[in-house]
Amino acid sequence: MPRKYFRKYLPDAASVRGNRWIGKFGKLLHHPNLWHLNRDSVAGAVAIGLFAGLVPGPLQMLTAVLLAIPLKRNLPVALLTTFYTNPFTIVPLYVLAYGYGRLLVGGNTDSAQMRHFQMDWSDWLGSMQATLDWALSLGRPLAVGLVALALTLAALGYAAVQIGWRAYVVLAWRARARRRRGRHRR
Repeated sequence: MPRKYFRKYLPDAASVRGNRWIGKFGKLLHHPNLWHLNRDSVAGAVAIGLFAGLVPGPLQMLTAVLLAIPLKRNLPVALLTTFYTNPFTIVPLYVLAYGYGRLLVGGNTDSAQMRHFQMDWSDWLGSMQATLDWALSLGRPLAVGLVALALTLAALGYAAVQIGWRAYVVLAWRARARRRRGRHRR
């Protein structure tokens, strides 16, 4: 993986530990896997971030931290991955989760509830409250769908990083071997 590229944008461990708010956590943040960019740590962090991103409310980053530290996965990557959910993506993701949940638990095929919600961008806070009320009205299919979608996205994210990282390494090895063969033929 292009570690140098990611290192430019990710904070280093010393600066994070030196923060007056984060420094209070002491030795919890000293495990090297929380900061190193290796295949297993990053793949696990992506899975954690994808899972935590579907946690309702403002608890997504807290969930990512609470999972990344004991599982010893890259903390900055886990936190950054949660940003796939935002005001533009959360409603489509919840609609997908509802459909996934309905598929898993069965349920009414009437989609009147799905058409009821509309976002009012002039009243953003009111729309967020309406989103919460709308989500709660969808009940069991949404709850089951959120958990199932979070687990599915986590598994797919983990597999994609593992496969992508391995493919990158294999291609780099092959390119290096071609360069070596080219130097020996001269």
